[in-house]
Amino acid sequence: MSTVPVAVLGAGQAGLAVSRLLTGSGVEHVVLDRGRPAETWRARPWESLRLLTPNWMSRLPGWSYRGLDEHGFMTAREVAAYLAAYARSFAAPVVGGAELESVRPAAGGYRVDTAAGSWTARTVVVATGWCQSPAVPDVAGALDPRIAQETAASYRSPAALPGGRVLVVGASASGVQLADELAAAGRDVVLATGAHTRLPRTYRGLDILWWLSTMGVFDREFRATGGADPSLQLIGRPDRRDVDLPALQRRGVSLAGRVVSVEGSKVRFAHDLPETTAAADARMSALLHRIDAYAHAVGLDDEIEPLPPPLPAARTDAAAGELDLAAAGFGTVLWATGYRRDYPWLHVPVLDAAGEIRHVRGDTPAPGLHVVGMRRQTRRSSTFLDGVRHDAALVVDAVLAELGATRSVEVAA
Repeated sequence: MSTVPVAVLGAGQAGLAVSRLLTGSGVEHVVLDRGRPAETWRARPWESLRLLTPNWMSRLPGWSYRGLDEHGFMTAREVAAYLAAYARSFAAPVVGGAELESVRPAAGGYRVDTAAGSWTARTVVVATGWCQSPAVPDVAGALDPRIAQETAASYRSPAALPGGRVLVVGASASGVQLADELAAAGRDVVLATGAHTRLPRTYRGLDILWWLSTMGVFDREFRATGGADPSLQLIGRPDRRDVDLPALQRRGVSLAGRVVSVEGSKVRFAHDLPETTAAADARMSALLHRIDAYAHAVGLDDEIEPLPPPLPAARTDAAAGELDLAAAGFGTVLWATGYRRDYPWLHVPVLDAAGEIRHVRGDTPAPGLHVVGMRRQTRRSSTFLDGVRHDAALVVDAVLAELGATRSVEVAA
């Protein structure tokens, strides 16, 4: 049994950001992970997976991208190498092979039991990530076993799927990227689409994320609305192609509404595609008008491309209401329906009815127990590689206050 002031659970971007700030403040701690730093990025089998954010948007405390392609997009393997180099840069005290077994209150703080040993810590920071396990809807259990099922977390490449048509369920970032890749490989794809967030990859000659970052959209503190928060329909490809619904239709992808039921090989879809696409288009149009107003206000009108014509809308009149997958030649259903979190090892009463950790800006109801890396923890970019530094600083400030210390490292390089 070892004793440390702080135990950080997870050596991904959030855990390493916390570790860097603790190291800079001279606080002894340990970072416990089931694998190596950035193991989640390293283990993703999706061969073409890249960051959606350009390389310059990879700022962490005391670290930033210094390569030659600042406007490019790192592959998953490159992200893993980037984070591993970050960990080495400050000799992060990572203990690998430390699969979590239990975290429970103990005298003076918490006891953390792992496959690599046990620690007692006055303070624990949970940084196990937002995208732990794929969230597959219950209706998947009713699907005909002749149809293969994959998720965005298990997908490798078009060639690795069984033959036949593919139904991709979910039109957020992963779903539209998968539909685009499969269509480009010659596969016949139907994309089941619910609420989504449409964006062009570039606007008036500049990357859309440059606009959003420059306008401070990502740094704006989050205000809870209770509404849905689909990820952006973007892809980080060198050709900066769009993967919104009209672009996918031009590449041969068929659209349907969201999946409402599955009975054997029969899948039924909601008739809400016109409404969800119109809502997404309205939100996008409002955002582009804000960009235009911002560009005019700061004097960029003569330095950027002129106003483009309105972007076309997706065609929704031919959307299927029902498909018999077996009869129509489908071989695979690919679920791109988000992720969930599991905390079977957390024996502290901080979970809500949905199994999520209750917290306010990273502070849980349990003294000395914090969390970082949650979606919209304090801002739109809380789960971005570039955005986690802000929440890490807030959490470390709280930890240091508990320990009677102060932070001495800035949140960005």
